[in-house]
Amino acid sequence: MKRSWTLLPVLLLLALGAACTQESGPSLTYPETRKVDQVDDYFGTKVADPYRWMENEGDPDLRAWIDAQNKVTFGYLDQIPFRDQIRQRLEQVYDYPKYGLPERVGKYYFFTKNDGLQNQSVIYIREGLTGEPEVFLDPNKMSAEGTTRVRLLDASIDDRYIAYSISEGGSDWLEVRVIEIDTRQELPDRIRWAKFTGVAWHDGGFFYSGFDQPEPGKELVAKNEYQKIFYHTLGQPQAEDRLVYEDREHPLRYKNVDVTEDGRWLILSVSEGTHGNELHVRDLTRAGSEFQPLITGFEYDSNVLDSVGDGLLILTNMDAPNQRIVRVDPDRPAPDNWTVVVPEKPETITYAGTAAGQLFVHYLKDATSRVFQFELDGTPVREVVFPAPGSVYGFGGHPDDDVLFYQFASFTTPPTIYRFDPRTGEAAVYQETEVNFDPGLFETRQVFYTSRDGTRVPMFLVHKRGLALDGDHPTYLYGYGGFQASITPRFDSTLVVLLENDGVYAVANLRGGGEYGEEWHRAGMRLKKQNVFDDFIAAAEYLIREKYTSARRLAIAGGSNGGLLVGACMTQRPELFQVALPAVGVMDMLRYHKFTVGWGWVPEYGSSEDEENFRNLYAYSPLHNIEAGVEYPATLVTTADHDDRVVPAHSFKFIATLQEKQAGDNPVLIRIETMSGHGASSTAKRIAETTDEWAFLFYNMGVTPKYQ
Repeated sequence: MKRSWTLLPVLLLLALGAACTQESGPSLTYPETRKVDQVDDYFGTKVADPYRWMENEGDPDLRAWIDAQNKVTFGYLDQIPFRDQIRQRLEQVYDYPKYGLPERVGKYYFFTKNDGLQNQSVIYIREGLTGEPEVFLDPNKMSAEGTTRVRLLDASIDDRYIAYSISEGGSDWLEVRVIEIDTRQELPDRIRWAKFTGVAWHDGGFFYSGFDQPEPGKELVAKNEYQKIFYHTLGQPQAEDRLVYEDREHPLRYKNVDVTEDGRWLILSVSEGTHGNELHVRDLTRAGSEFQPLITGFEYDSNVLDSVGDGLLILTNMDAPNQRIVRVDPDRPAPDNWTVVVPEKPETITYAGTAAGQLFVHYLKDATSRVFQFELDGTPVREVVFPAPGSVYGFGGHPDDDVLFYQFASFTTPPTIYRFDPRTGEAAVYQETEVNFDPGLFETRQVFYTSRDGTRVPMFLVHKRGLALDGDHPTYLYGYGGFQASITPRFDSTLVVLLENDGVYAVANLRGGGEYGEEWHRAGMRLKKQNVFDDFIAAAEYLIREKYTSARRLAIAGGSNGGLLVGACMTQRPELFQVALPAVGVMDMLRYHKFTVGWGWVPEYGSSEDEENFRNLYAYSPLHNIEAGVEYPATLVTTADHDDRVVPAHSFKFIATLQEKQAGDNPVLIRIETMSGHGASSTAKRIAETTDEWAFLFYNMGVTPKYQ
């Protein structure tokens, strides 16, 4: 099957961002923040919310407050003597060509390339694998700020057209457009108010998921409800699109569709959040057919991979926490009638797909990739061998492809694209990445430590070869721990700034993630969320105990759900960390579900509208656990004005409370980016933000990097 376009808004895994300032830094006067008399009653518990007004992006005082906070923050950062040198070094190490995997559409191949410091990767097209590459779409020419992002979606059945999405300023809102491939002519078709969707082509148009247009002025904060499935006929205005599926009784559900490679089955996935989904199927070859249930209930995750004969291949964790692949007859979909194609193993399946008439299954073993090739009936063909432990993605394609591609990378191995022959299993380097520093100077170790309840947790450590363990290295501990997201080895050149200054990069594979399957995930969700924080705190204690670092040289960082992680740990164990870097974090756990798509995280976190879950959320919610008179770590909160996934009000309320109650001299600041969203919206913005984070980190640790 070409691709699966069921895209749910899992919170972003921000891979990097560190920031700190020095022990004897400049004095700070924080902006005065207005308070209101707002108290909510949760099952008899009175909870004050004095900064509720900051949830209203239209409040005239909010813009002035943002400007005042940024003035203080950038005034502080401007005084760090080595900030410019860090920025220059980041530009050097980030300035190398970056390529995406080739994807075939008819006689053409598409791929992305960024020359090095371009704000957005350019989409290229070439005829065959040897034709001269031509620019197909260049997002860098679409906005003066370089914050317009473009992503190819899927091609029409006859390979004549290809759809792509365009988003502005970091927002999750998409506009879908269509181009005729041969002529490079863009059609007038425009699909607006879509998010978390791809397109599924059928006949003369495509299916897609869309929302109603938000109230003007509320586009970035209003709750997104009543997602629907539409069919768009090429050449017609969006207003004439046919409604295919809606559910007026359940406004808070995601609905996504895909069409199997043979064009027969329309697959509908319905979910109440980022965990658990139902599958329904409709036979497009039968006139007047309706959706029929395939798998019901929201307890498990299931995904149709492709059709085989009259059956469907489905990847599911129903009765298989590590996932298995089964063949299901749509006319007899009861689990008793399923045929197991690839059984569950001790290693978890993270992804599977079909290409070249074969089945490729991606496993994780201790958070590193393994890929096995099978016949479509489950007969094993081979394990694909990689050069070292690392991360792999790819192997997508069409049934008639005779060449596939995949990419391999690790913390110290730049991404390398391989050309793979599915008949022989032979792999050859297709595109190497040449960076302008020596990754061989650094090494990666995987260690295992014990969490509070005795659970064994893996952690990757990256540092200079032969680094002496003297307990004094600046250390950046990253974590996520949620939404079944697996944190695997990934190459990031911006880490060089830390590593070449004798620093340690640590990545803890916390519960709540998917590294060990659904049981690992469930051990860190809802009422068991504290396990995630315990795992992270235990990682910090391990690093100190084993003399990698000390509390005065330890920073913790994470984005989105990882920002929640940082906020919870810095409020629970403030003495354990010198620096905290929560990015776009979910900080108000009592009200997160009231904004944009926050309701979709209720299966992961629980809701404050339920008493038992309220007690649990209130116990760790970062906003509600800041205490007056406590000295918290030097903190740089980062967020952006166009983040419509985790709205910036979370960060606003958190920093206002922190500034109000902080004791001691550690700075607590917020950096609010413009024209950016849930993650940097351009290369320039990423480098600027990462510069400030590294500068803040070194300065607050009392470390002078070797760039002066």
